[in-house]
Amino acid sequence: MRIPIERLPVKVYPDSKRVIARFFFNGEERAKDVIQRVMAINEEDVFGLISPILQEYSKRHRNITRVLHKHCSKLKYLFDDLGIDFDEVKPYRRLLLGSYFTHEYSIESAAFFNPSIVEDPDQTDLEEGEKRLIMSFRAVGEGHISSIVFRKALIDKHNNIRVIPVGNYIDEAEVIRNARYNKKLFFEKAAASLIDVDVLSDMEGRLDEHFEYGTLRKLVLESQQVEDDDYKKLHYEKLLWLSDSYYEMVFSLDTDITDRVIFPFSEFERKGIEDARFVKFTGDDGKIMYYATYTAFDGSLIMPKLLETSDFYDFKIRPLFGNGAQNKNLALFPRKVNGNYVMMSRIDGHNNYIMNSKNITVWENPILLQSPKYSWEFTQIGNCGSPIETEEGWIVIGHGVGPMRRYCLGASLLKLDDPSVEIGRLREPLLVPNPDEREGYVPNVVYSCGSIINNGKLIIPYGLSDYSSSFAMVDVNALIDKLKSDGTGN
Repeated sequence: MRIPIERLPVKVYPDSKRVIARFFFNGEERAKDVIQRVMAINEEDVFGLISPILQEYSKRHRNITRVLHKHCSKLKYLFDDLGIDFDEVKPYRRLLLGSYFTHEYSIESAAFFNPSIVEDPDQTDLEEGEKRLIMSFRAVGEGHISSIVFRKALIDKHNNIRVIPVGNYIDEAEVIRNARYNKKLFFEKAAASLIDVDVLSDMEGRLDEHFEYGTLRKLVLESQQVEDDDYKKLHYEKLLWLSDSYYEMVFSLDTDITDRVIFPFSEFERKGIEDARFVKFTGDDGKIMYYATYTAFDGSLIMPKLLETSDFYDFKIRPLFGNGAQNKNLALFPRKVNGNYVMMSRIDGHNNYIMNSKNITVWENPILLQSPKYSWEFTQIGNCGSPIETEEGWIVIGHGVGPMRRYCLGASLLKLDDPSVEIGRLREPLLVPNPDEREGYVPNVVYSCGSIINNGKLIIPYGLSDYSSSFAMVDVNALIDKLKSDGTGN
């Protein structure tokens, strides 16, 4: 018998009107043609062309002039090739030029799913029993490019949830490259990214144990200039792509959390940032930090990465290293256990593993934790977010894939002081897609990337067939009793 679970009458839908203004570039020769045509327009006509554009798009973007100036500045090297003094180009003409190299991208137009949920860092001015929440979602737009978007919610003492309407604008962050790299870890990740071994050997021998981006770039350009093999030239370039996987994103302080989108920046994630699992992590000193593990995808390879923030304005992004940082489904425990960071993973694509580490970015020696056991999960299992601590053990919400590739949610209970030990696992699914939930971008799927406990209830946000999201709720004590009674099924 399945344990009773309550579906809440709250839905979160995508909004195709949420657009960002992105740089648009169709190659150098076509860009030069456009630049020359715009430069030939007289100054009076320039103002007549750009003025209505600014009036129209200022209603859709917080600071469209800043965006257009930035996109125009990306073309400066082409002005030099054309013999045009970029510094002499007047402001309105720069804005017009920038508009020809800008396009709007609807970040939620194709799909909107896989929610994660954490407490908002700001819990001030609330009534007793209320809690502010931040939800993250995987948003998919044109070309199946995934990004991370956010929603705010408020939950009351009766566990009623109200999702706050989004703002009028959505913004990308300013990106700051990480200035310094550890050679050993950098080249381990380069090898895992299938960069040519001869290229790696050449560059590794010329770099110090710690090096900066500028040094790497200088050496790469020098090597490319003397290299005749186009294949190896590309792989030198891939080292720069990898270096872009370490960066920091900073959002303007005048943005609301719903205004912020974490859009792919580096070449190794150009096809998407997938399935962020946010967790509120408490350090040994009591300090709170929010982490998210996610999968970066470049169209062929995946790279597990770690996102770190204390305030949801400033995000630090790094790759994860080690033979346990492979494949998808990495989920960090919300505190250290026995002095170690602990992570769940699925390195082989269908079993759950667990790992311990002294270093939050280095994960070795994964231990098999769980394998598919019941018919509804025979194809694969995986976690649905970070484990949740209770007095009786760690509750892990997971997923199982069965016949017709139907995704269901399940649950298991791990020992508190040794989470490599499974105390119990539900024999039947916790949540199954019902007839109202099975149609969408990917049919027959319910999926989550993180849950919370509030007032004795486990609140599970979940995606409905990758189109929208809702919430389910189950009594924590009843769930634990059921997990214990079901046992491990041995």
